[in-house]
Amino acid sequence: MTPPEPSPESLAEGTLISHLLELRTRLLRSLIAVGIVALPCMVYGNNLFTWVSQPLRKVLPKGATMISTSVMAPLVTPFKLAFYVALIAAMPYVLYQVWAFVAPGLYRHERRFAVPLLVSSVLLFYAGIAFAYFAVFPVMFAFFTATTPVGVQMMTDMTQYLDFVLLLFLAFGIAFEIPVAIVLLVWTGLVKLDTLTKNRGYVLIAVFIQAAVITPPDVISMTIMALPMYGLYEIGIVMARLLVNSTLGARAREERAQSSSD
Repeated sequence: MTPPEPSPESLAEGTLISHLLELRTRLLRSLIAVGIVALPCMVYGNNLFTWVSQPLRKVLPKGATMISTSVMAPLVTPFKLAFYVALIAAMPYVLYQVWAFVAPGLYRHERRFAVPLLVSSVLLFYAGIAFAYFAVFPVMFAFFTATTPVGVQMMTDMTQYLDFVLLLFLAFGIAFEIPVAIVLLVWTGLVKLDTLTKNRGYVLIAVFIQAAVITPPDVISMTIMALPMYGLYEIGIVMARLLVNSTLGARAREERAQSSSD
């Protein structure tokens, strides 16, 4: 007697109005979470800016300080930083709301794959920000101050500094998403794993070119960014290979089960 075939998995369905209401609920929850986290960040906004500006202030010449070229900057700039800190801190909850909205439309095997991918993407983004602050900023700002021409006193505006570091935080956070991007490319079939492994040399050159564009024009800063990016590329290849092997193994087991039932 052959065992009954498993019924195909059905997905949750709903009307357009129900989806819009669900989306509104998820957005409101995300905004409330960011607002709750932003309140203490705004209270300690000046302390946050002092901490963020420490890599530059630490290497400034003796007697040099940061300046404000706007009347509102001493108030607005820490508030701006507090909002971005709150957004980054509340990102896991915001992404959970996104996941709760999307998950009912995914199959079971897609949900099993998406959860670790979502968690790893958040952790890698945080790792990129930490790497920029602790590893790149000290070397970068030391290079900037060391190359200041004679007779020029370096006095950086606080608003321009914040815009600069926020851009670098975003750049390094996105750069550290390389393993997740590679896994997605292989999983969706847009790029074959063999293609990624054969083009390692071109990727290494592209990584150093990108690092040279983002970082200051010195070998140390460029290498500090390029080597981790290439290492993340290799990690992405390993993760994609594990994904391919697990997919092939699952297909083989399904074929054996089907042949034995026949």
